[in-house]
Amino acid sequence: MSDPFAEPINQPPINPLPPVVAGLFLVVAGIELAFQMGARGFVGGPQAVGWRLDAIRSYGFSGDIFDWMLANNIWPLGEVLRFVSYPFIQANFSHALFVGVMLLALGKWVGEVMGGLRMLVLFLVSSVLGALFYGLVLDDPIPLIGGFPGVYGLIGGFTLLLWRRLGEEGAPQVRAFFLIGGLLLLRLAFGLLFGTDNTWVADFAGFGGGFALSILLAPGGWQAFLARIRRS
Repeated sequence: MSDPFAEPINQPPINPLPPVVAGLFLVVAGIELAFQMGARGFVGGPQAVGWRLDAIRSYGFSGDIFDWMLANNIWPLGEVLRFVSYPFIQANFSHALFVGVMLLALGKWVGEVMGGLRMLVLFLVSSVLGALFYGLVLDDPIPLIGGFPGVYGLIGGFTLLLWRRLGEEGAPQVRAFFLIGGLLLLRLAFGLLFGTDNTWVADFAGFGGGFALSILLAPGGWQAFLARIRRS
């Protein structure tokens, strides 16, 4: 039996991040660092000033290209990959900072409960669903970029896990939705003050998809789903 007084000595002062979360953050941060250094002339020469715009054109999700693929039933791999490449291209440093911070906080919590691989699936599938709704619901020629649809998917996973925990504790489960409710009010306030764009469609599609997908990805969720199927 271990000594309970000795355990804290062997524990790190900060819980380590799941490797997948750290990897996602490093990709987002590394790409943004390259854009920042290129824009300031530290790397890449004069053409590096346009790296961000080139990346948006090449890897951002384009509603126009998606409409063309739907109309012609032609799905080039390079264009389909835009569904999972756009989350790693941010609009500016502030955008990257907010995405990175939320990815670290939410990814760590969700990853520790679900596991790193399932957290990655949740992030990527939520991003795909966000782009899909952006392309289907809107007719916006502006490319969709940024990690917020995937981050909102993690918020959906966080909400589902918290909702389940509150139910087990007998606490009001509506409290699980305070985070997404607060973000919604914050987005509404910023929209009224500074104007808004159409990316909110992708963000909240990511949240809805993340919440629904977490029903299966959460611990015991898949077994419970199969049990319901067998009973029906």
